[in-house]
Amino acid sequence: MSIQLYGLPQCSTCVKARDWLTANGVDHSFQDYRAQPIAPSKLKKWAKELGGWEKLVNRASMTWRNLDPSRKEPQSDEQWLGLIADFPALIKRPLAVFQDGSVTAGFHEKRYADKLGVK
Repeated sequence: MSIQLYGLPQCSTCVKARDWLTANGVDHSFQDYRAQPIAPSKLKKWAKELGGWEKLVNRASMTWRNLDPSRKEPQSDEQWLGLIADFPALIKRPLAVFQDGSVTAGFHEKRYADKLGVK
């Protein structure tokens, strides 16, 4: 099985996920979404699959906390996408897209192991 990871190269959680995948023999590729932004149509689809933008965006991050209060209440997909375009680090990391098309945000060893059948 192959996984596409999206994140930031220096993010400790992304490094941990990549190391775990390598250690467990799971083929994966990594895309730095600052250098290669994710298409808005994909972000919109993934936010819907995850249960809303609040599940895709890390609202506990320093980036979110440092936002102007007027930007912290997006009301539409376009406003969320604009926020992510301006601040890509808001995306919860890593974002993993599995071979079956399902997506997860954040790294949880048990979730990855269950999803991939790794023991």
